[in-house]
Amino acid sequence: MLVNPFERLLISAEALWAQRSVKLAPEPPGERCGVSGLSQPGRPLHLVAVGDSLVAGSGVDHQSEALTPLLAGLIAQTVGAPVKWETRAQLGATIRRVRYRYLPEVTGKPDYLFICAGTNDIMARRSIQEWCDDLSATLDEALTRGQKVFVCSSGQPHNSPALPKALREALGRQIDAQTEASIEICRERGVPFTNVSRAPLPEGFWATDGFHPSRIGYEFAAKMLVDSLFPQKNQ
Repeated sequence: MLVNPFERLLISAEALWAQRSVKLAPEPPGERCGVSGLSQPGRPLHLVAVGDSLVAGSGVDHQSEALTPLLAGLIAQTVGAPVKWETRAQLGATIRRVRYRYLPEVTGKPDYLFICAGTNDIMARRSIQEWCDDLSATLDEALTRGQKVFVCSSGQPHNSPALPKALREALGRQIDAQTEASIEICRERGVPFTNVSRAPLPEGFWATDGFHPSRIGYEFAAKMLVDSLFPQKNQ
């Protein structure tokens, strides 16, 4: 969608203000590996999550409240087996960092390999073509490293209460374009894709920084991911 010169100037000014004024929540302390569902019988399954701050857990007080262990717990309940999990992620990571830094660290052919990135690519003004090239290459590599690969869209910075209106609207347009491209790339490879970018958000979703999810937000996202990953079990 084209924007007029005034809108472009306003968006640029709001982006500069946000860069200087919005204080993002740091990555929380705590172990980035563990086991969920120890009461479940059978061989432990293995989940590895790679990505940006949504995987690193920014917005909560401890890694135990972050997305990966919450996701592991729901998978354990769904499949009836313990899930050993580990997180490889960083605040500010783009899909390119995931591709070249975190994905090569995945070893042992985990049962589940989860990938989440995108918002920082938009913030860094990377083009849709750059996104498509890196996501395609990341998935092609991931499919050789994990038994079951699944992907999540960008979050919802376009609904962030910490950002001004024109910037939110511009981010929303860019996220919609990125999501459309991601859906097609994942469809071509048979990779489950969960679009959280336009999901209605529950009360209490936002962390104190107004940009990242709270524990409620991460619980909400984990439930969406598991419902997408195991559609037959959640009908």
